[in-house]
Amino acid sequence: MHRVVIVGAGFAGLSAARALVGKPVEVTIVDQRNFHTFQPLLYEVATAGLDSGDVAYPIRAIFGKADNVTFRFATVTGVDWDRREVELDGHAPLPFDSVVVASGATARYFGIPGASEFAFPLYTLTDARRLRDHVLRRLEQADSDPALAPGGPLTFVVVGGGPTGVEVAGALAELLDVAVRHDGFTFERATGRIILVDGLPRLLTPFKESGAAYAAKTLEGRGVELRLGRMVKSVTDACVNLDDGSEIPTRTVVWAGGVTVDGTLASRLDAATGANGRLAVNDDLSLEGRDGAFAVGDAAAVPWGPDSDHPGETCPQLAQVAIQSGKHAAGQVLLRIDGKPTEAFRYKDKGIMATIGRRAAITELPHGPAIHGTLGWLAWLALHILYLIGFRNKIIVLVNWSWRYLSWGSGPRLIVGEEPDEDEDAAGHGTTLLG
Repeated sequence: MHRVVIVGAGFAGLSAARALVGKPVEVTIVDQRNFHTFQPLLYEVATAGLDSGDVAYPIRAIFGKADNVTFRFATVTGVDWDRREVELDGHAPLPFDSVVVASGATARYFGIPGASEFAFPLYTLTDARRLRDHVLRRLEQADSDPALAPGGPLTFVVVGGGPTGVEVAGALAELLDVAVRHDGFTFERATGRIILVDGLPRLLTPFKESGAAYAAKTLEGRGVELRLGRMVKSVTDACVNLDDGSEIPTRTVVWAGGVTVDGTLASRLDAATGANGRLAVNDDLSLEGRDGAFAVGDAAAVPWGPDSDHPGETCPQLAQVAIQSGKHAAGQVLLRIDGKPTEAFRYKDKGIMATIGRRAAITELPHGPAIHGTLGWLAWLALHILYLIGFRNKIIVLVNWSWRYLSWGSGPRLIVGEEPDEDEDAAGHGTTLLG
């Protein structure tokens, strides 16, 4: 049979694999983790709203009944284009007739001194669990020694005013509220500060002005301080320095400032690159100059497609882009097998969403008015449950996830690490682990 290797088990990789289930091909999914992560809800794990198992599911279980799909737990180190093999670390290479690169992205630090060493990214489940443990330790530290408050154990700086930054800031404010209200912490809630920093003059630049204004008003109403139009100059283990000369004492910096493919497989493929270093693809998502190779999701500079509202532009790195591009690439593999011409990809914009916390969200559809507040939050909630269930295929997840989310006081505020990280012993901070 025609052998298809899919590198990466994120939204794009799983979407491609699902489209090939039951088709006349042999599919091998390769990933360095044996589970799929529902990335849009990682911030809930990081702020103790959800447990790790609520947003992750074993890849083998997803495709357990698919006879033509197998999983390989390994790290891909490269692709030998001449031999048509995917090279694995410590394992024999995988031969392929077609390959789909869905290797994702990782945090982008823009060369800011100290950012990669002292800030917490939020792109993998490991990132989220480390951040959760760190934040909960800071609460315990502040409760046991209130005199430390001026040094920043209860000051949380979120860098990035996009959806992830806004969601993290709102969730941290709720975590501080519930810690005092439900968990018996004795520190004053007012000593807890959440500061959101972004170099642009407003939040949520992909959204309409009304949505950005609503997000800013809601965050400020929940005690979040906004430092907009300010660039981070450097990050240390004890503070964040801004370009206006101000210094924010803090032990916790959450980095939501963007993503890059640097350091991922996409940057090591000896293939043409496009916007922000992402892999350059043709209109059918095939890699330029590489027969039988496709790139999808965050790893690729996915075009909006012909006759779109954004001709010549590259799609944003969103879950919907990953899902649609992965499915499209799988379809092109099948067309090539049948000897038919491939088709151009066209992204179907289904809108964008961001939540600022419970009963507060922004939903903007391609056509029609933006939805703010409780109605927008319910739409956000319904969509995330729909896609979460779609990937996990267990109705019990709906029950557990909904109860845990709606009953905020019962969240899993557990420190699961055996002992603090080495850096935390000295400075109250954990070393960043990139995905």
